[in-house]
Amino acid sequence: MAKPLPLKSLSLWQHTAFACALLERMLPNYQMFSEAADFGDINVLRNQLNLVWQRLEQGKIKINYDAQLEKLEEVIPDVDNFDFFGVYPALDACMALGSLLQGIQENEATTIANVAMLSTGSVSYYLEILLASEFEQQDQIVINQQDIDQHPLMQWEQETHQELIDLLAKSKENQQTCLHLKKLVTEQRLSNLGIEY
Repeated sequence: MAKPLPLKSLSLWQHTAFACALLERMLPNYQMFSEAADFGDINVLRNQLNLVWQRLEQGKIKINYDAQLEKLEEVIPDVDNFDFFGVYPALDACMALGSLLQGIQENEATTIANVAMLSTGSVSYYLEILLASEFEQQDQIVINQQDIDQHPLMQWEQETHQELIDLLAKSKENQQTCLHLKKLVTEQRLSNLGIEY
């Protein structure tokens, strides 16, 4: 397994900014699912993430968290209702956004930290399916954790986490930092699964 990141050393603002940046990489997965399945509304997730970014940039703007969580609830897909893989990363994006909103509401960094786990979990599950298909063609049966950890996509996920934390550690808690984080995670126009959007 990849070594744990030094999340404990981050302030609540930094935790929140880190989670927002990771969500920028997860939202395209929801959008692609939503368009393919004709379900949900990416605008709900996009607007909520924008609200949190604004809160980080401008200070204590008021967010009605209960109302936002209710709106989010309405667009969360039920995996039993869809028979293709895209529903899983879409669900992860919703769960991650829910964790972010709840964590800010409760001033709870550990809840916000779930976003990183959900992002990595999304990549891990995608790789399990991808490798299972590849291994089947090669008559190899077992996928072990090492196969997943060493895959370039998982390496990229871990490197992105580290890059974001390094940037946060040396930056001020202001709008400029938010803009740097957003640029870092969106300039390649790839979701955390490496899918172009």
